[in-house]
Amino acid sequence: MNIYYGKVKLRALEPEDMEPLRATVNDPEMEKMVVGWSFPISKQQQADWYARSMNNQNSHRFAIEFEGKFVGISTLTDIDWKNRSAFHGVKLTQDAPKGQGIGFDAVVAVMKYAFEELQLNRLYGGILEYNVPSQKLYAKCGWVEEGRYRQCVFKENAYYDEIPVAILRSEYFEWKKLKGIQ
Repeated sequence: MNIYYGKVKLRALEPEDMEPLRATVNDPEMEKMVVGWSFPISKQQQADWYARSMNNQNSHRFAIEFEGKFVGISTLTDIDWKNRSAFHGVKLTQDAPKGQGIGFDAVVAVMKYAFEELQLNRLYGGILEYNVPSQKLYAKCGWVEEGRYRQCVFKENAYYDEIPVAILRSEYFEWKKLKGIQ
């Protein structure tokens, strides 16, 4: 089942998405903006990751499609089926069109799927203190800052704070009603 909201479609990742995804993961500018990190990824490592990912029932990764083109990935990972929670993240490729609301539409699509189809109760994520665009995106989507993990992420020879963010199922439905979202 594909997931739609606004101008985006979230669909299953396909092998042909792996090269643009690998380029995104290997992009130093992208690396600076995300909480996690990775070593440079080879084509074989990317193919191996894809094979492992497709069989993990506690993590779902969706290709973000805009105007028929792969432009990024949206995730629900570390799904805790008992406590009904999951980690969520979005990565857009460097060539994804800017100012089109792709990130917003992708986050809303995932929330809609997580809360209305999977019946999860909580989505959470982490944002670097200097990643202001992500902070604004998630605030616009109704997410709440839950504190601050001080100096827990090391990037470019310095430590930075991580801002944990989350949205509850009840908050999602209040936000959706307030925004007039179907």
